[in-house]
Amino acid sequence: MKRLCALALVVVAGAVLTAQPARRAISLVVIGRSVITQNARHQILSPGAVAISGNEIVDVDTPDAIALKYRALDTIAARDQIVLPGLINTHTHAPMVMYRGLADDLALMDWLNTYIFPAEAKTVSPEMVRIGTRLAALEMIESGTTTYTDMYYFEEEIAKVTAEAGLRGVLGETIIQFPVADAKTPAEGLARAERFIKEFKDNDLIVPAVAPHALYTNDRATLVASAELGRRFGVPVIIHFAETQDEVKVAREQYQMTPAAALESIGFWGPRTLAAHGVWVTDADIEILKRHGVGIAHNPESNMKLASGAAPVRKYLAAGVAVGLGTDGAASNNDLDMFEAMRQASFLAKLSTMDPTAVPAQTALDMATILGAKALHMEGLIGSIEPGKRADLITVGMNATRQNPLYDPVSHLVYVTRGDDVRTTIVNGKVLMKDRQVRTLNRSEVIADANKLAQKVREAVGR
Repeated sequence: MKRLCALALVVVAGAVLTAQPARRAISLVVIGRSVITQNARHQILSPGAVAISGNEIVDVDTPDAIALKYRALDTIAARDQIVLPGLINTHTHAPMVMYRGLADDLALMDWLNTYIFPAEAKTVSPEMVRIGTRLAALEMIESGTTTYTDMYYFEEEIAKVTAEAGLRGVLGETIIQFPVADAKTPAEGLARAERFIKEFKDNDLIVPAVAPHALYTNDRATLVASAELGRRFGVPVIIHFAETQDEVKVAREQYQMTPAAALESIGFWGPRTLAAHGVWVTDADIEILKRHGVGIAHNPESNMKLASGAAPVRKYLAAGVAVGLGTDGAASNNDLDMFEAMRQASFLAKLSTMDPTAVPAQTALDMATILGAKALHMEGLIGSIEPGKRADLITVGMNATRQNPLYDPVSHLVYVTRGDDVRTTIVNGKVLMKDRQVRTLNRSEVIADANKLAQKVREAVGR
């Protein structure tokens, strides 16, 4: 009888085990003290875990639930860290890290015309672009940026370096009216942009774009041709927009309109347009941008440093305009740390409106993640930790003295955290940095090459 009971127990146990579903094999699980999903409900799991298969997020749940469902080839146990979506820098000029600190404490037009444009005329080359972009990519990986939007010259070199480093990039070939290093005429710049689009349009990490520099540096025909090129290939169009009062003056003189209205009058705006800055706008201008689905890249640090003004972020958000955050180039910021951009975006909005609730911590984090993705029209792929999206995420340490005590993780990310608190950076399911060790770039070589090139920059500009 005892033997029959024992046999029955074995049979029952076997049936239970057989009934349990087999765990799915996946590539990676990331476990965190908290997972800040940035989904529509702003869900936070404490603790939480993210299951990744290849380049895609397949599940987000508690660590125990993930362990029951999945068998991972690798696990990152960041149990004392916060896991969040990778940060999205919606406006920068990556190679301009080579001009960091070259000219400071100046207004935009003086800074551009007296220092930056002449420096670029003497020093921009494919080599300079490659070396500068590697340095920028290293800085972004180390500080938690996983996607960035760029506007510069020799953009194909930037794209190659970006893909090699493992970052995601929305990269725009600059179109400008006067001769520059990679194009002597706007027509030549447009031809380069078309070749660039064709070369990278199917790349998993690179979104090619057209980047007419600004209304005040391009004539009507060039602006129209740039917009038409973007529409023909279905790629983003990026432009500096309403950054200063000088630009508004130019638009009034040439078009008898505001910059927003002038660009609308020539058919420039489209649903994949990203406008960087957007400081000097009217309520009617905001309606124009909303009507055309234009995204805004807000650059609080650059706007403050150059004394360009404060963008009406609260008005944009209230109108339903997608507003992302950017650092601008490191020549006018002077770094690529998106945690600083979040903090300063919040502080600037509070100060300029005299309202401490203008841009709260959660909104600042939204602008650096899901709203940035919406500004780029990429919210279906990036910007939040959700099944089906690309596996772009970071982990942030919370052990520094200034990180304690911790009451609200979102508040800490915006008001306390710095880029060097980032411990791990993952893009497209690939670990680019783990425990502060970058895997896709040789840190010492990148910095040595940049410092060697800096000597040439000094000699060229007489510094």
